[in-house]
Amino acid sequence: MPSTLERLRDPSEKTLGVLLLAPAFLLLALIVVYPIAKLIFNSFFDLRLSGGGGARFVGWENYALVLTDKDFWNATKNTVLITLITVPGALVVGLGLAMLANLPFKRQWPVRLALLLPWALPLSFAGLIFAWFFHTEYGVVNDVFRRLGTDEPTMWLLRPNWAMTAICATIIWKTSSFMALILLAGLQMIPKSLYEAAEVDGATRWQQFWQITIPMLMPSIIVALIFRTITALQTFDIPYTMTKGGPGNATETLAMLIHKTTIDYLDVGYGSTLAVCMFVLSLFVTAFYLKRIGKNA
Repeated sequence: MPSTLERLRDPSEKTLGVLLLAPAFLLLALIVVYPIAKLIFNSFFDLRLSGGGGARFVGWENYALVLTDKDFWNATKNTVLITLITVPGALVVGLGLAMLANLPFKRQWPVRLALLLPWALPLSFAGLIFAWFFHTEYGVVNDVFRRLGTDEPTMWLLRPNWAMTAICATIIWKTSSFMALILLAGLQMIPKSLYEAAEVDGATRWQQFWQITIPMLMPSIIVALIFRTITALQTFDIPYTMTKGGPGNATETLAMLIHKTTIDYLDVGYGSTLAVCMFVLSLFVTAFYLKRIGKNA
């Protein structure tokens, strides 16, 4: 029977696979598994950095507090609302952009470069730009409405419903290009012979879209929805730079509440509990999508 040293010198396929995967596994454990485990561990303690005392084990007390926390439910409602509006919105806009970029232009690089620019723009920078666009006094949006004959300027970022509308519009603009890039790759994988055969059979463009494009594009759509939904549930930068959760806490998301609890209030224990809740919500949504992928497969 060969020794361990001999197996390492002349490894089998299984041993070689383990050796090659070991660095990636260790890195994954270091940057993913350990932080999540530490987060869950902290959620069972009363750990306040501002109090000067040590950590005190409280068990499930933090989780019981979450159930009665109005700020948590308000932030969760806002997060789910943003997700339900921006994810389908980004999908529809992204699909349109992808189909536009897939047209047989003589020079396609300007169109595809235009898709990259919103995606490459930093989230906080996009929030600052659109905060200026929707500014009540000197914003571009109100200036356009004023030129169209509207006398009273809309206070976009000072009223709850309008502020949420402005944030969702900004997120859709920012994220639709990401969806378009994924869908464009899927569109280019569809054989042109399918469309040629459909034209011979007398199918209209609309029928080709629903009977060929959408079914063949469904795997790419599911992948795009998974990534976009997870990031939507973790929305922080754009609402924070545009409204900082205001007016009041009308646009405060779950990620913003975690930031405020942990960084501003220095309550690491309860902030960890909120983060675990957001992690479970993201995990549930991801499991739902993966189940759908299994059914489609």
